[in-house]
Amino acid sequence: MSNFFGVTFDNLKQQINLKKEIERMIYRFLMIAGVLLFSFAFTNTDDLHKTLITKVEAPASEISKNIKPDNSAEAIYNRFLENNTNLPAMDVFEKAMQGYNQLEKAGKVKNKLLTVVDFNLSSVKKRIWILDMETKKVLFNTYVAHGQNSGGEFATKFSNIVNSFQSSLGFYLTAETYYGKNGLSLFIDGQEEKFNSKARERYVVIHGSNYAEKSFIDRAGRLGRSQGCPAVPNTLAKELINIIKGKSVVFIYKNDENYLENSKLLNS
Repeated sequence: MSNFFGVTFDNLKQQINLKKEIERMIYRFLMIAGVLLFSFAFTNTDDLHKTLITKVEAPASEISKNIKPDNSAEAIYNRFLENNTNLPAMDVFEKAMQGYNQLEKAGKVKNKLLTVVDFNLSSVKKRIWILDMETKKVLFNTYVAHGQNSGGEFATKFSNIVNSFQSSLGFYLTAETYYGKNGLSLFIDGQEEKFNSKARERYVVIHGSNYAEKSFIDRAGRLGRSQGCPAVPNTLAKELINIIKGKSVVFIYKNDENYLENSKLLNS
């Protein structure tokens, strides 16, 4: 082969062919880029965005189908805490949920509200809560009286006996309203035979009273007392009763040893 300035003819030919190949590759790249730019120019960006989002989110949505919500008492309590600052004590709420869940499973709950009365607390404290189990909001938190033979500032004695004038512990379902000597009143039907089954016979009802108002505490140092009824402030009674009537759950609680050991709804 001839040699021209130290370069063989074959080497020169190879260099020319390589240059042409590079030029062809560049031309193809530019053609492809041009087609892509043209297609993007006429593509609806919203559709493109939706497509990209769908591709990114699809795996997450598939995973979420397999995640079950936590419906434990603690988880529900925490959801209430997100919306409210004043709630029953966690241990009282947990016991209230035990009975509520059983009554709901039995098909007895029509109005998904849970009323909790904590007679561990002094009568000068706001110790009744109306809880909306769907929205996880506290609808009412106010004062509630106990029976005159249950104690003074604190309720310590409880009974299911007619004319005992004592409060009765346990789970109830709200029923119909009527007008009596205390105005609008609400029947509550006891769901625990040993503890509150004679509530209707005893006329243990929810009603309003002036002795359940804060002004009575300011005068007497404690709330007044009922004949066994969970009486609430007159100023709130009508609204409260109309909200909870019609098969919602009421739980009247005290850390009473007899009740804790023998309540079927707490121990089943």
